[in-house]
Amino acid sequence: MTHSAVARGLERQLETRAALLAGGAKPLGWKAGFGAPDWLETFGLEGPLVGFLTDASIIPDDGTVDVSSWARAVAEPELAVVLGSDLVPPVDVTTTRAAISSIGPAIELADIDPPPELVEEILAGNIFHRGVVLGPSDPSRAGADLAGLEARVRLDGRENGRTDALEALTGRVVEVVTHLASLLGGHDVVMKRGEVVICGSVVPPLALTPGSRVEFELHPSSTISVQTAAV
Repeated sequence: MTHSAVARGLERQLETRAALLAGGAKPLGWKAGFGAPDWLETFGLEGPLVGFLTDASIIPDDGTVDVSSWARAVAEPELAVVLGSDLVPPVDVTTTRAAISSIGPAIELADIDPPPELVEEILAGNIFHRGVVLGPSDPSRAGADLAGLEARVRLDGRENGRTDALEALTGRVVEVVTHLASLLGGHDVVMKRGEVVICGSVVPPLALTPGSRVEFELHPSSTISVQTAAV
């Protein structure tokens, strides 16, 4: 049941993506969602769900977003992988590792409405994606080298989370990207050179209200931020 729901939901999602691209949006990459162990167990999934990114959802670093009409706005600090070559299925972790040319920080904004219950509808709605801030990508991290990196997250100026276990909630980066490439390959879609893959929140999602500010430091690499418009 879950497998067929994923297939149906992804087919609907890719139809939405195709319509956006036909309307002038440019492909940016892909996103992982619901890859934390609890969600995998809840939905009976083998790996995270996949969503898409286009240039239409890019938020500039330190940009401001109006979330006053959103039902449940959240921010998710994530690792953003840049691909240096196409990932043509079948792929494995060795192929994926070789394709990862750099890594940097990202903050995804999502509106969790309605509450996550049905896998097909989650996928059809592009996993609640509303926007993404992308930071500088570090080529010294090619091959998914995360050694020495620490996530430091601040909400409204106060530390909200800190971890050097950057794959604890998402799974290993190379496995996440490999899984997403396989899901897309089942629908004749190939992850392309130059595309970005955001790999899931490295800390629990942060609830946002009007006037919130989120800072994500991928120490010692770089810091990015986003804020929500005050009422």
